[in-house]
Amino acid sequence: MGALQLPHRMVMAPMTRSRASQPGDVPSALNACYYAQRAGAALIITEGTQISAQGKGYARTPGLHTREQLEGWAKVTRAVHRRGGRIFAQLWHVGRVSHRLLQPGGRLPVAPSAVAPRGVQVFVVDPQDGAQRFVPCETPRPLRREEVPGIVADFRTAARRALQAGFDGVELHGANGYLIDQFLRSTTNLRRDEYGGDARRRVRFLHDVAQAVVDEIGPQRVGVRLSPHVTLMDVADPEIVPTILLAAERLDALGVAYLHMAEADWDDAPTVPIAFRQELRQRFRGTVIVAGRYTPCRAEAILHEGHADLVAFGRAFLANPDLPERVAAGRPLNEPDPGTFFGGGRKGYVDYPRHDA
Repeated sequence: MGALQLPHRMVMAPMTRSRASQPGDVPSALNACYYAQRAGAALIITEGTQISAQGKGYARTPGLHTREQLEGWAKVTRAVHRRGGRIFAQLWHVGRVSHRLLQPGGRLPVAPSAVAPRGVQVFVVDPQDGAQRFVPCETPRPLRREEVPGIVADFRTAARRALQAGFDGVELHGANGYLIDQFLRSTTNLRRDEYGGDARRRVRFLHDVAQAVVDEIGPQRVGVRLSPHVTLMDVADPEIVPTILLAAERLDALGVAYLHMAEADWDDAPTVPIAFRQELRQRFRGTVIVAGRYTPCRAEAILHEGHADLVAFGRAFLANPDLPERVAAGRPLNEPDPGTFFGGGRKGYVDYPRHDA
């Protein structure tokens, strides 16, 4: 995959855990322990990592825009590499999926257009009493045309800092209703400039970001996550599938190492059409990762069918630090504890047992 030789095909998916140390959203020794425990993954993709203070959408998520954050991530990458692992940083700007409690100076979140995400909540810590809770998102402020290059530059700078911190590469988070995805969708991007309108213009922001990052660190160290069949964060859009296929063509031309296709993971989620998977393969010649509701059995099937090269696992890796070994040996899996997914300390984070413990 790109510049890397992977030992198998089980990837650790990015998962927000809200355990960065405070103040400053800095990765800590606890985070290093968590990722190092899972170094047996073919590739670790970190939790979403803020490219700027403005890019933050959930409390206690890590960033990569200060010296302290870079040094914190360096502890993580050293710990993973000591155990023979490979790790990419997922670069993240949440756009409208935020709240003024999380924004610098209490300002409104930004987005391509002033379209509020209906029914979407974000995790905050109240500055008055320190209480943790979920609050509804607000209507964002639309980005001015002259602000867009600055965000592109933030992605580029974060990619450079990621390599300085020892990461093997970066993944651009263009999925699940966050800023890049908001630009891609006709329902959240109502702009009339060169970043909005038809699919070619809605793809431009993603292309500009990917081009900047490729120019900074090289295409073989860059992956992109997309989610054409996911409607999380109130982003249903009848035009999104052809838009994503156009984006895949553009990313193929840039030579990025992989596309990471996030699929819906709830029980009655729609099935991704085979025709889409086949068309994606025609448009994009690099590595394809899929994620969403995959069991080892389903993963083997999609690999055998040739619709993917790697399969990412989320909750299964969360609860089983030795997931590849367990699967190879046919051993039972630990069940994840949803009550410890977001926030907290060691419990539900670094205390899941290995099969040989």
